[in-house]
Amino acid sequence: MSGQNIVTPSAESLAASATAASKKGLPPVHLWDPPFCGDLDMQIKRDGTWFYQGTPIGRAGLVRLFSTILKREGDDYFLVTPVEKVGITVEDAPFVAIDFEATNDGLLFTTNVGDTALAGPQHPIRVSYAADGEPSPYVLIRSNLEALIDRKSFYRLVDLGETRLHNEEEWFGVTSGNSFFPIIRASDLL
Repeated sequence: MSGQNIVTPSAESLAASATAASKKGLPPVHLWDPPFCGDLDMQIKRDGTWFYQGTPIGRAGLVRLFSTILKREGDDYFLVTPVEKVGITVEDAPFVAIDFEATNDGLLFTTNVGDTALAGPQHPIRVSYAADGEPSPYVLIRSNLEALIDRKSFYRLVDLGETRLHNEEEWFGVTSGNSFFPIIRASDLL
């Protein structure tokens, strides 16, 4: 034997490592670059539900724990610890922004896993549109990880919207943290 430790990834080993690493807040996953250990049968659906081996993970605390060791590299998502990195499938965005509060500093979003982010330069809002014109709004939560803004919150955002000049064109959008986030060209509003 070469003395190399062989790591077999499992949800249990990842949960144990995440528990140990998250005792002082979010683990520094951006600093971790362990070897890739393969894919784990874990999926995050568009509605924010996490599945393990085809079964929804019903324990909110366990989902929160896994969310703390989530990392995105390019278009791929991984759960990482200092010694292992496993691929998982994310259907759309890994989080869902389930609510927001309009504060004096801007729009403070809360996700389905308990993260909060104040929309602004560090946490921009963006909207993409499907071929059928259906909007998909997102807010950046942390380290290259976005949350899909749920429908009720998006409708509330639209209620706060205003038309402004953006890139020499009139846009309808929202302001937070002294930043304007365009939603749709004013000329495209019905």
